[in-house]
Amino acid sequence: MSTTRQLLDDCFLHDKDRMKHAEVLDTIDRSLNLVVNDEELSLDDAYGRIIAQDVIAPRNVPYTDNTAVDGYAFSHADYISYEGKLALGALIAAGDSHEVTLKKGECARIFTGAIMPQNAETVAMQEDYEITEDGKIFIPSGLKLGANCRKAGEDLKAETCVINQAELLTPAKIATLASIGMAQIKLRKKLRIAILSTGNEILDASQPFSAGKVYDANRPMLKALLASPMVTISDLGILPDNEAAITQAMRDAAQNHDLILTSGGASRGDEDHMLNVLSNLGKRHLWQIAIKPGRPMMFGQINNCVVVGLPGNPVASMVCANLYVYPVIAKLLGMPIKQPQGISVAADFEINKKKTDRREFLRGWLQEDENGNTIAVKFDRDGSGLITGLRKATGLIEIPEEVNKINKGDRVCFVPFHAFKPS
Repeated sequence: MSTTRQLLDDCFLHDKDRMKHAEVLDTIDRSLNLVVNDEELSLDDAYGRIIAQDVIAPRNVPYTDNTAVDGYAFSHADYISYEGKLALGALIAAGDSHEVTLKKGECARIFTGAIMPQNAETVAMQEDYEITEDGKIFIPSGLKLGANCRKAGEDLKAETCVINQAELLTPAKIATLASIGMAQIKLRKKLRIAILSTGNEILDASQPFSAGKVYDANRPMLKALLASPMVTISDLGILPDNEAAITQAMRDAAQNHDLILTSGGASRGDEDHMLNVLSNLGKRHLWQIAIKPGRPMMFGQINNCVVVGLPGNPVASMVCANLYVYPVIAKLLGMPIKQPQGISVAADFEINKKKTDRREFLRGWLQEDENGNTIAVKFDRDGSGLITGLRKATGLIEIPEEVNKINKGDRVCFVPFHAFKPS
């Protein structure tokens, strides 16, 4: 397949007001398309990748009726007619391919997975039989028609689509592909992501500390957050607050990556150069969004490379990565944007006053109160540079724009971090 343009020609023209959360997602959704080609790989290499084809079952699974247990197979009508006393006929083992037909009043000794006799549809477990004085197999009454028999096609029907293109291959989906004998599968190629930080004050963890400096938490965090079999990540390090250096690095990265993620330098300070660099090299499609934390985020393109400029504060950077970078990755891989599934729970906190023109995402977790009810607890401080809040949190508490206060006990939406990931 040929790659398609991932961004529309028309830049998003927004008002002086900051863009709302839903508008950001809509802009991402309508602007981005599949950008990677396909490749055919072994099923052993398919876990966590995006499938690039619809998969049609070539045959029924199971292929024929077979037994789910070790025991005795027979016609339920004979079981009733002969009052559970049946003569022992053939022995059928798993893997036997020959067809067996039982005589009237006869049962077959059968083992798990073996093909059912042509005129049998019921199996008694081997623990549930007795041998009569005349050598018959006696099955006590009460066994239902079709007991312990797996019908042909009850798992997968021949000629039905079992996996659609653009799905993420989980272990269960890989089991499905293996069950129909697919050794090779067409997959989306990995998305190429470049990650860099900016700032004269930023140090790599390998460097000695000095006054006025801070260690870079964003690159390691983003690399860990986005690491998956569907992407490759290039760490471009830390760039100084120098427009020429940033311009060169961004121009180079755009030539061999599908997505560039930057953190820091996206505001309007004298040493914030990302906005100018992106505008000079390509197009800026949005900047300044009405959320907390994460207001100074930008989104645009350099030729066919998408650029997302994340805030420099680690909390804001991680929140925006969950909210917006995951959807960007999904769209560039040809997947639909996922709506994270939140949980409605009672708030164990109060907010006396909240601005109604922005959506807020609080770090928090779930726990039980003294009555055993699940409640949402928020981290007690809101600073977007407090990594401790990220460490303690298991998800985000989402407060919509129209809400102006929260009373203890009010229902709030808690979204676990794992719910944001493409799936």
